[in-house]
Amino acid sequence: MNNRSTPELIALALQGDEEDETAWEAIRELRERGGDEVFQAAVTLLHSESSHERGRGTDILAQLGGRKRSDALVTKCADEVLSALSTEQDAAVLGSMGAALGHLRDPRAVAALQPFEDHPDADVRMGVVMGMAPHRTPAAIQTLIHLSRDRDEDVRNWATFSLGSLAEEVDTPELRDALFDRLTESDAELRGEALVGLALRKDPRVLEPLRRELEGNTVIILAVEAAQALEDVSLLPLLLPLRDGPGEADSFFRAVLEEAITHLEALTR
Repeated sequence: MNNRSTPELIALALQGDEEDETAWEAIRELRERGGDEVFQAAVTLLHSESSHERGRGTDILAQLGGRKRSDALVTKCADEVLSALSTEQDAAVLGSMGAALGHLRDPRAVAALQPFEDHPDADVRMGVVMGMAPHRTPAAIQTLIHLSRDRDEDVRNWATFSLGSLAEEVDTPELRDALFDRLTESDAELRGEALVGLALRKDPRVLEPLRRELEGNTVIILAVEAAQALEDVSLLPLLLPLRDGPGEADSFFRAVLEEAITHLEALTR
């Protein structure tokens, strides 16, 4: 990819559907390449009559410049996305714009995305979650709390993760209650995100639900991480059989489990 010209990469970025791997390889190369030529090409796409092209322009601007991008470039990209957001109607593009603003971490995104929190399309509401995730203002947290109760499971999951783990430094009764409400979810991962969030805040209500998760037939990594975060040594007898007893677990699970056991054992000394 790095031997191709910018116009060639743009052409590749526009091929296929939204998940086309070659297109995404081209987008990643354009992001890393950066520069005014790529910026202008992305802005041109952003104002295209084609929703597919507008989405791809958004995807490029989201991380233009890679890890070495300057604050000035980030602001320029955010300016373009925010301006286009105000008139965009396509749900897929709106979702991409929300995700892009999350990467750009521009504080103006909070007010710009709030009107979309109840959009009928789940992709748009997911974009709102992504755009709000880096921010810790009351408005951003309130929006994430609202979306943690969304009718779409994936939206609830990402909003719960954003509140529980990403916003670890924020601790309010309303946020804790929002996490607690997710402990009745049928999806284990979603419950796990809520467990971790409550455990990080040392909420005593999480102890019994966490015990039930650790006693279940299938224990997920998030439950083990929650046990470590809660730092309640009464959970050690539930962790040790996971390490020493029968059952299958991959190497990553075993590493997380060993770390949690070591951490809790150290608290008993």
